Amino acid sequence: MVKKESSLDRVLGRIDNLDTINLTNLVKKLARERSLLETVFNTALEGILVIDDDGCVEFANSAGMRLIGLKEADVGEATLWRLVPGLRDSLGAGGEEVLKNSMSSREIELTYPERRFVRLYIMPIEHEEGAGAGVDIRRYVVILSDITAEKISREEIIESEKVASVLLLAAGVAHELGNPLNSLTIHLQLIERQLKKLETSVQSDRLESSVAVCREEVDRLDGIIKNFLEAVRPQEPDFQILNFHEVLRRVLEFQKSELSNRGINVEVDVCAEPTIISGDKNLLKQVFFNVVKNAMEAMQPGGTLSIKTRADDELFYMQIADSGSGIDQENLSKVFQPYHTTKKEGSGLGLMIVQRIMRDHGGQIGIDSRQGVGTVVTLEFPKQARKFRMIES
Repeated sequence: MVKKESSLDRVLGRIDNLDTINLTNLVKKLARERSLLETVFNTALEGILVIDDDGCVEFANSAGMRLIGLKEADVGEATLWRLVPGLRDSLGAGGEEVLKNSMSSREIELTYPERRFVRLYIMPIEHEEGAGAGVDIRRYVVILSDITAEKISREEIIESEKVASVLLLAAGVAHELGNPLNSLTIHLQLIERQLKKLETSVQSDRLESSVAVCREEVDRLDGIIKNFLEAVRPQEPDFQILNFHEVLRRVLEFQKSELSNRGINVEVDVCAEPTIISGDKNLLKQVFFNVVKNAMEAMQPGGTLSIKTRADDELFYMQIADSGSGIDQENLSKVFQPYHTTKKEGSGLGLMIVQRIMRDHGGQIGIDSRQGVGTVVTLEFPKQARKFRMIES
């Protein structure tokens, strides 16, 4: 296919023969053409860059500069390799031999100027011969697409699938355990009836005592299964207007004996403002119980559990801090994953459930930890008044 020659190409072909007036008109026309192209490129939602062999950014549209944090003054000076750390090494051969005859695609995470996920394409432009004999000038077009929303949505779907798999497994395990427990209950009842028909003796009393212990253990196991199912099965919150300080007080009162037995000192500093929110009392009890329990188990005797609440115009904050062993960086990134636990007897579901309940209440949970120093769990609750304002608006 033969490329059609434009009027501008014809004029450029005779540039040596142009007089001053025609040369001035040509420069003005070129400036208008450049301005039009820049307007078109700056209108595009995708980032568009042009780089040379060394990765130097020779051109960038508005979206491209915004995505990689490039300033206008840096065009022609900054390199793509510095603006997108790790990209050069991922392309191989130091980045200089980037796709001379093909196209490359990457999904990258940028942390500057803000955390974003970007899909990046690099395509070579036909090279031209430079001023020096045998010197090739190579350039590449880089297309950047912001896929942050798509990536986050995908992660939420994966998390939802994980939770669904946990619930399915929990239901199956509960069913499989429930059947033998029911069978044990029936047979223990039959044994009790037979024992009542026997004459009273030391041996029969011992047997009755043993059967009673077995009945209690069966009831306890049945209770564990019910509590487990209630914990992992999604529940529609029963929202009521309540003071979460009062909910916290009841949880601490319930855990008072265990805290005392472990030698844990408890310090509570609550804000003066009434902490009125819209929430489900029982679900919030579960949140506070799980977080305090985790803090308790992370500390040695003599440790300190510190609970503070504060407020701003929109949110209430509760910080539950322990002086325990802390969490290392690797495990901190996994604390909300199902089945992840560092405890010998832990199920790995507690914080996943807490996170789900907080989301259902329009709040968030954050964790900061330092090994050998302790952990701080921050719970954020939207104010009840703010919720009403949002509905009215």
